[in-house]
Amino acid sequence: MASPSDLTGKRVLVTGASGFTGRYVTAELKAHGCRVIGVGGQSPPAPDAETPDEFNVVDLRDQAAVDRMVGEVAADHVVHLAAVAFVGHGNVDDFYRVNLLGTRNLLQALAAAGHRPERVLLASSANVYGNLSSGALDESMPPAPANDYAVSKLAMEHMAHLWSDRLPLTITRPFNYTGVGQAENFLVPKIVAHFARRAPQIELGNLEVSRDFGDVRAVALAYRQLLQSADAAGKTVNVCTGIGHSLGDILAMCSALSGHSLEVRVNPAFVRANEVRELLGDNRLLRRLVCDWDVPPLEETLRWMLTAAERG
Repeated sequence: MASPSDLTGKRVLVTGASGFTGRYVTAELKAHGCRVIGVGGQSPPAPDAETPDEFNVVDLRDQAAVDRMVGEVAADHVVHLAAVAFVGHGNVDDFYRVNLLGTRNLLQALAAAGHRPERVLLASSANVYGNLSSGALDESMPPAPANDYAVSKLAMEHMAHLWSDRLPLTITRPFNYTGVGQAENFLVPKIVAHFARRAPQIELGNLEVSRDFGDVRAVALAYRQLLQSADAAGKTVNVCTGIGHSLGDILAMCSALSGHSLEVRVNPAFVRANEVRELLGDNRLLRRLVCDWDVPPLEETLRWMLTAAERG
């Protein structure tokens, strides 16, 4: 593994900068001396540590607007997070318009610009692996996407490879991760919120669903370190803990941390026919590419989230 490059003074373009992950990635990059230029559909709130130094309101589906923005920014690095990320999102077409075509517009603009970035990191998803349920999944596992979100992300990966001779790409496949600020339509924040407000009951889907739940702060750290790793160019990399937890495990942890118990009702409407039953990642490649990467135990992440939720 080569020594990590210095990011001090680098201009880093972050799409989806005002989203859940984008705020943490922005804070991580700014803490290491980067000038972060954010891109999103709407401007971020009042400035703080998680707010970009500059911000551009751009629709990635608009090629001309993306071309103009990329030419003006002249980024040294790019972290592409913008996506429709909720699997249960109602409009299926949005997965393809944003996740696939929006990414293509960005790559086309970057390849045509006069300033070639040192690295372009594209966030895909571990959902591309689909319903495989035995052992830890590494990057060589054949993809088998089980829903439109996952198909759009795999299509994005294949499309991105068309630009690999013109742009230094790193594709990440993050497994499930959570943290303070994630919307309650995602499972872990929903569970945490119910415990924080001492709700008497909660409706969930399949309690046996098992996931590799990480911490958004560790994901932001991994993304920053992958930008700095010369060996990560041209790689597709899992970002994961390597440890699986069921929803039942999370319920038990939250109960112990909060001192509160609630009734769990399984709502058949929340059980998806094409549910990915188990996703557990192998992170050995990530650990070879970056130095000193680690992720907090899930209990610590849940404690952080519960504390924030109880404070309101």
